[in-house]
Amino acid sequence: MGKLIYLLNVSADGFIETREHGLDWTTVDEEIHTWFNGQMRALDATMYGRRLYEVMAAYWPTGEQDPASTPVTREFARIWNPLPKIVFSSSLDHVEHNSRLVRGDVEPVWRELRREFDGDIGVAGANLAGQFVRRGLVDEYRLVVHPVVLGAGTPYWPELDAPLKLRPVEQHTFTSGAEFRSYVPA
Repeated sequence: MGKLIYLLNVSADGFIETREHGLDWTTVDEEIHTWFNGQMRALDATMYGRRLYEVMAAYWPTGEQDPASTPVTREFARIWNPLPKIVFSSSLDHVEHNSRLVRGDVEPVWRELRREFDGDIGVAGANLAGQFVRRGLVDEYRLVVHPVVLGAGTPYWPELDAPLKLRPVEQHTFTSGAEFRSYVPA
């Protein structure tokens, strides 16, 4: 059985986006984007909260045709588009781009997805991932920590009732200075 993986870019002080939901503080160069391509390629499916799904769906369905795209970003589009996407939202009426809309409690949806997909499933979007984190459902936390302090924004980690003890399993420093850090529950 595959793992549930929570993977996002994060600032040195633990935020995934600015107060204004900005993402332009990351340095996703060719090396990091190639690495992300490999991460996405290894997934059987991915789950998104509404906001991150809307960000991704606004660009990647046509990203391959963007004249400013690079070979690495075109490859990401070719990976992302056919990948099954499960979108949790109570406000959206429909989703597109090989996506399905789900509502309600994450745990029953997760049990159904486990029956449907044998391999790894990603979860992205802090609010959605936080529901999985608080229930102890995440098998691996993958952070790409960028050397920037945002001071405020949306935190990677949700508020917890008790400490979440982790064991580091992998670390890698990219040329840009960003670091990949992987943890599993201890």
